[in-house]
Amino acid sequence: MVGFLYQFGDAAAFLVLSACGLAIIFGMMGVINLAHGEFIMGGAYVTATVSKMGAPLPLAILCGALAAGLVGIVLERLVIRHLYHRPLDTIVATWGISLIVSQGTLILLGPSLTDMSTPLGSVTIGELSYSVYRFALMGVAVAILAGLYALFNFTRFGVLARATIQVPHMAESLGVNTRLIYSLTFGIGAALAGATGGLYAPTMSLVPTMGAQFIMEAFVTVVVGGGDVFLGTAPAGVALGFVKALMTTWQGQLAGQIGLLVAVILVIRILPRGISGLILRERA
Repeated sequence: MVGFLYQFGDAAAFLVLSACGLAIIFGMMGVINLAHGEFIMGGAYVTATVSKMGAPLPLAILCGALAAGLVGIVLERLVIRHLYHRPLDTIVATWGISLIVSQGTLILLGPSLTDMSTPLGSVTIGELSYSVYRFALMGVAVAILAGLYALFNFTRFGVLARATIQVPHMAESLGVNTRLIYSLTFGIGAALAGATGGLYAPTMSLVPTMGAQFIMEAFVTVVVGGGDVFLGTAPAGVALGFVKALMTTWQGQLAGQIGLLVAVILVIRILPRGISGLILRERA
């Protein structure tokens, strides 16, 4: 039972952290960002590099998040800004960017980066040993969701961001700098992706293609969550994490991935508007 609960918490945290940045860019802005995995990879690489220079891990993760956020703002201004309301074009553009970044990283930095050691050690419960750092990631996932909810619901920036994304022409007519809001919102999504890469950098091999481990599960979590980022992402992560942990504990990692995809297909078939659509309908 302890092993299953650990697997469940770890899977749910992975899904939520992978999806939170994409939930803003895709769920709120409607941009299908296939370069999300490369933002995660970039954050992991910057975190590892800064950590090896002697910086403490929290500072290294912050540097990775800031680097990804700045790159995201530049990317939004140069490319994404011209493709709003053209979702098919954003797919092609961000896919091309992901190929350029992953292959460029492979050419410039080689096939892998020296792995980091996992901090905080382990704790023994019963006959099994569990990583303390993985428990910390579960807490970080909850903290990030709470922080995002507070940012977009209780701050001036959050009000302006939601107004700009929902009715941009009205927000602009009232004096809101919508271009700046779009850039900052995209930058926040990219920074969250970079933070996710930094958080998981000590737990996995750092290779140019590591973003692929995140992007599929991030997309399915956002799709299952539905249109409302804050109502959908957390329940989707918990539900899919439960299915993945159950199947992984029963038959291993491959069964966990298969069970996850089957659960996504069933949820989309039954709830085409996702979990948040069901919640909003019940409220209405």
